[in-house]
Amino acid sequence: MARAGKETDSRTAILDAAEELFSRHGYGAVALREIARAADLNVGSLTYHFGDKAGILSAIYERHTRPMNARRLELIREATRIEERSARLTAILRAYVVPAFRSSDDLVGGGARFTRLRAMLSAEGSEQARLIIADAFDTTTRAFIDAIADCVPGSLREDIVWRSQFLLGSLYYTLINPERISRLSDGRADGFDHDEAIRQIVEASHASLWALARPAAAERTAATARST
Repeated sequence: MARAGKETDSRTAILDAAEELFSRHGYGAVALREIARAADLNVGSLTYHFGDKAGILSAIYERHTRPMNARRLELIREATRIEERSARLTAILRAYVVPAFRSSDDLVGGGARFTRLRAMLSAEGSEQARLIIADAFDTTTRAFIDAIADCVPGSLREDIVWRSQFLLGSLYYTLINPERISRLSDGRADGFDHDEAIRQIVEASHASLWALARPAAAERTAATARST
């Protein structure tokens, strides 16, 4: 029992140390020995628990994204029950955005540090990291895009993908650099106010995605389908 607890503590120490280092320096620039030193363990302990550096990164993503993705999918399912399309789109966007903010005290989303790590890896362009990220997020993101498509009739999927990417960018930057909002607004806005950040991101994304709706095109498509 004591051994199991010690192994859990070691795994947690490794993941915490690696996440902090990756979020500050990137994935490629950090060596296993640096992670081991930060976790106060030897390199053999790292390879015992995770195999290699990619295994550590994969485990970091797993511990954050598994609960976040589960929550997002739960909220998306609830949102899709809303009849009115505009209100449904708002609920779907909140389903995606809220779990990323409601993460200061738990692993859902990971808060600013994990978001900073994700932004760092996206800019770094590591193929190994890219595959880990895709494995962690693609299924949930496709469900998100599908749900949006049902709200904006006649829209092109590629346009939804583009604007969903813009949403992700605003989410990253707001979590990573909230003090910029406070500074540029001369203190009239509080960048650390998560409720307001959620409201602003959802409203901006709603306007962007709602503008893609082409009801006339959707009606023509439906009429053509009925006549064939």
